[in-house]
Amino acid sequence: MKPQFLLRRLGGWLAVVALGAGVGPVALAATLPSVAVSGAADSSMSSYEGTVESLRQTTMAAQVPGAVVELPVRAGQRVSAGQLLLRIDARAANQAATASQAQIGAARAQLDVAAKDLERKRQLAAKNYISKAALEQAEAGYRAAAAQVNALTAAAAAATTQSGFYVVKAPYAGVISQLSIELGDMAMPGRPLLTLYDPASLRVTASVPSSVIGRVDPAKAQVELPDAGGSMIGPTRVEVLPAVDPRSLTQALRANLPAGLDRAVPGMFARVWLPVPAAAAAAQGASAPAGGSAILGQNLRVPLKSIVRRGEMTGLYVLDAKNRPLLRQVRLGRTTGDQVEILSGLQAGERVVTQPQAAARVQ
Repeated sequence: MKPQFLLRRLGGWLAVVALGAGVGPVALAATLPSVAVSGAADSSMSSYEGTVESLRQTTMAAQVPGAVVELPVRAGQRVSAGQLLLRIDARAANQAATASQAQIGAARAQLDVAAKDLERKRQLAAKNYISKAALEQAEAGYRAAAAQVNALTAAAAAATTQSGFYVVKAPYAGVISQLSIELGDMAMPGRPLLTLYDPASLRVTASVPSSVIGRVDPAKAQVELPDAGGSMIGPTRVEVLPAVDPRSLTQALRANLPAGLDRAVPGMFARVWLPVPAAAAAAQGASAPAGGSAILGQNLRVPLKSIVRRGEMTGLYVLDAKNRPLLRQVRLGRTTGDQVEILSGLQAGERVVTQPQAAARVQ
């Protein structure tokens, strides 16, 4: 290769490198679409600790004694209505039911004999061949045989009903939250076997100071489940119990959760967020209300498309003073259309990147 040609190729390559070096991360970041965040401090958000509860929860206990011979379910398993949950050894009960049926057959045979004897005695009494006492004795024998049939029939029905206690089925579709017995264990009347709850009927109960309840609209409450994603959830129904705890001066606030929250389980920690007007927030002072915490809100809203979710983290890209996109964790509030409220992690005046995928490539 000639030296002149080699120099020309080397010079062209250096020019390309120099051109590429001129478009650095800062220059690329300057091209990222972004919006300035603005808001007005007209409210604050106060949070109150609560617990997830099930509106429909059943602890199923044994009604008969016996060894557990079948246990096809496990804790955490979803079951359908009528599904077999547990079976107790019912051989003795089945034998008793069979014996009851046999006794009914024998009693009915005795009743037939008594009925025929009574008919003969009536015919003989009509012709004055037997005494009245003999007829009365035949009638008493028939009534006794009929009573015996009725008693054995009732006993057989009770035995059949009791045999159904050895099979435990799900009364409704739900999730097994706890198994209190193992295969082979001895079940005794009154001993808990398992606990079932309906995941579509969950609520959060929190204690809120009565002084706060009078200044807020409970219908605007939002629920946060930190262990189930951490995003804000709009309850389907909110109610405040009228009774006030005389010791803590709080009232119970119940917020029903929407169906489909697979990660929400009874006993889970939760927070109930209430929007408090700015005047009321100022009256509360710098300290948080009893039993909760307060975050001064500015009604900050950003485009929903700017939100980034990575595992348990929810955040967005914020441009710093040098226009570099920095990923920052935020706490989300209510979603309205294509906008989402930011409760914490962002300040008014900051610029948020509306294309997080492009910002990730710049970093």
